[in-house]
Amino acid sequence: MKRIVENKHPLAVRWFHWVNFPLLAVMIWSGLLIYWAYHPYKVQIGDAVLLNFFPDWFFQSLNLRRRLAEGMAWHFVFMWLFAINGVLYVGYTLFSGEWRYLVPNRHSFREAWLVLLHDLGIRRQAPEAVKYNAAQKVAYSAVILMGLGSLLTGLAIYKPTQQAWLTTLLGGFESARLIHFALTIGYVLFFIIHLVQVIRAGWSNFRSMVAGFDVVNYGK
Repeated sequence: MKRIVENKHPLAVRWFHWVNFPLLAVMIWSGLLIYWAYHPYKVQIGDAVLLNFFPDWFFQSLNLRRRLAEGMAWHFVFMWLFAINGVLYVGYTLFSGEWRYLVPNRHSFREAWLVLLHDLGIRRQAPEAVKYNAAQKVAYSAVILMGLGSLLTGLAIYKPTQQAWLTTLLGGFESARLIHFALTIGYVLFFIIHLVQVIRAGWSNFRSMVAGFDVVNYGK
């Protein structure tokens, strides 16, 4: 027997989710336009470079070179939209009580490991979840903190003189820029994992984030 579960994801949550996707995409794209002007980061052991973020062919193939001013203009406009959407989302979760489903508890990190083992096919039984499983709680809460970190580090490197106290608090300009870059890589990794998980979860889960309802099968 199947039953429709209404309002699995409230309308506000769905709006914040889908608005945030293009905003973050534009932020990453415009950030790459800015990063082209000075891209020193790499994974290196001794003289051997294991990974370069990013080689020149990457910028050339995506037509990202010599577009610094354009990148800065897009980045700083959409920064405010990204920040406003994030503040509204956090405010909504606090006042609506949605935070109760989202914020990890003292068991979440241990249970998140069990979810990972289940997703990798090592553990057969998935830990029980009310609305979000433990791994989702940890990941989604981490992304919110990452958004705050991106905003603060972005302001620190955008206005290092006017916001000298913030830049100093973050360890200086170079440190703030490195943290900002690392957070961006974190968003990309989160998006890839999130997309894989959505595909694994199937159409019903995706539909619930679009339409708000879910269809639950209670057996025969």
